[in-house]
Amino acid sequence: MKNILITGGLGFIGSSLIRKLIRNKKYNILNIDSLTYANSSHYQKSLLKNKKNYKFLKLNINNFNKLFKEIKIFKPDTVFHLAAESHVDNSIKNSVKFIKTNIFGTYNLLESLRIIWNNKKIINNHKCKFIHVSTDEVYGFLKLNEKKFTEQNKYFPSSPYSATKASSDLLAYSWYKTYNMPIIITNCSNNFGPFQHKEKLIPKVILNCITNKQIPVYGKGNQIRDWIFVEDHVNILMQLVQKGEEGHSYNIGNNCEITNMDLIYMIIKILKKIFKKNHLKNVNFEDLILHVPDRLAHDFRYGIDNKKIIKLINYKSKNNFNTNLFQTVEWYFNKFYKFSGK
Repeated sequence: MKNILITGGLGFIGSSLIRKLIRNKKYNILNIDSLTYANSSHYQKSLLKNKKNYKFLKLNINNFNKLFKEIKIFKPDTVFHLAAESHVDNSIKNSVKFIKTNIFGTYNLLESLRIIWNNKKIINNHKCKFIHVSTDEVYGFLKLNEKKFTEQNKYFPSSPYSATKASSDLLAYSWYKTYNMPIIITNCSNNFGPFQHKEKLIPKVILNCITNKQIPVYGKGNQIRDWIFVEDHVNILMQLVQKGEEGHSYNIGNNCEITNMDLIYMIIKILKKIFKKNHLKNVNFEDLILHVPDRLAHDFRYGIDNKKIIKLINYKSKNNFNTNLFQTVEWYFNKFYKFSGK
């Protein structure tokens, strides 16, 4: 049985990864998560049904001594590091949490593993793959006519969030170069799907429409993002354990660049179809759109060149973006409409 350690496993991407891995009984999974506001009890309840090969440990990765102790006991074969503070607006208001978790927390994890892997008395010279999951935001932004981000792009982070993620990427790479630790770095575009926290764009638009609340849109809403379905992302992460090359970074994207306004109108169109299907009064959701002052240093465009990852694993999205978006909107409607008071 292979031991897999996942940090941040009750977050959006982490929980999706665990739900995939937990089906295979050859994996023994330890989920370390500090249970921040962005986590959901829904994840934990569903995961705890599989107690035989799954264990949850409430632990902040800033607690070096306890983190070291638990890793020493568990002896992981693979580590997926997803624990991070990730909301840009929150990083602008209060950056200290992001610095502590994303930088110092990553350091604590890397250093714990280095000590354990290099001490033969602890773990017989055993080393495992370390998959460091990061973001495309470390690259900064693109102009409309610029080529997409490749793995050779320099880092130009715009927000405290992206700066701390860039820092964690560099820490991870330096542990590979200096200590020969088997590390792989991934930089992924915007994820979406069921279970995502309500502060993110897609669930916020859906839930505000359902509850008849205004939909705040930064500036004109012309910002462009590359969207990938969360299940496609975690499928790639799982394949990187076997196929990824140590010391390499891999951009993960879906060649699906859409402006925020276009995305909002797509969601509204889907919701109208769902309302009609359920014989509900159609609402003019467009009237809920409210343009607000733009975010500080708001990146205009992200675009991922995913040729390297496609060549490595022959990646192909399970469904197209429209299908996955419809499934996502329908999931939120089915889960939250009856609680909306309508």
